[in-house]
Order: sequence, then C-alpha cells, then structure tokens
Amino acid sequence: MLTVALLFGGMTLYSFGFAAFLFSALPANAAGPLLRKAFPHFYAFVIVTSLLAAGLAGPERVQSASLMLLIALTTVFTRQLLMPAINRATDTQAKTLFKVLHTVSVLLTLAHIGISGFVLVQGL
Repeated sequence: MLTVALLFGGMTLYSFGFAAFLFSALPANAAGPLLRKAFPHFYAFVIVTSLLAAGLAGPERVQSASLMLLIALTTVFTRQLLMPAINRATDTQAKTLFKVLHTVSVLLTLAHIGISGFVLVQGL
C-alpha cells in the first residue's frame, strides 16, 4: 500500500502542485519548455511505481494489481505516443489539435489519480 500511496501522492503533487507552480512562478514561454522536459521523468515514475505496486499486490489482490497494470499500460501509451503528439502539435502551432490531445492527457492523469486513490482506500 505504501507504493500506491507514493504513486497517488506523486501524481497529485506533480499535477496540482509542480505544474501549477511553474505556470504561476514563470512566464509561459519559460514554464512550458521546463514542464516539457519534466514530463518524461514524471511518466517514468508513474510507470515504475505502478508496476511495482502491481507486483507487490500479490495474488490475493488481483483487482488492485490489475488496476495498477492499467495505469502502467496507459502511461506507456501517454509517454510514448500521446506526449510526442502533444509536443508536435505545440511545435507546429496546431492549437485545436493541442487542446484535444492535452485534454486526453489531463483526463488520463485524473483517471490515474482516481484509480490509485480507489486502490489505496480499498487497502485501508
């Protein structure tokens, strides 16, 4: 459960703390590139932590393990496919495409936070 708590807390802090802080403390033209460099590390953290949580769940917690695997798999998709597409949309100034892809990314992250919170509460 500590691994799930680390995942939940890390995703929450990154999403609602770090990212929001960057855009409030720096101009958008500085915050954006910095956040862009940080995202691959954030996604790697989510992948590794959710896989570790799935492995530690054990055979008696199949639902928890499955949900952690779901987070890991969808984060691989986000890191390897969605994030590069968002970056291309930014670079080519495809604003409508960026908004759609960014919304998908945000919804996935919110779902990951919700799922890890659910698993955490189930384990208490």
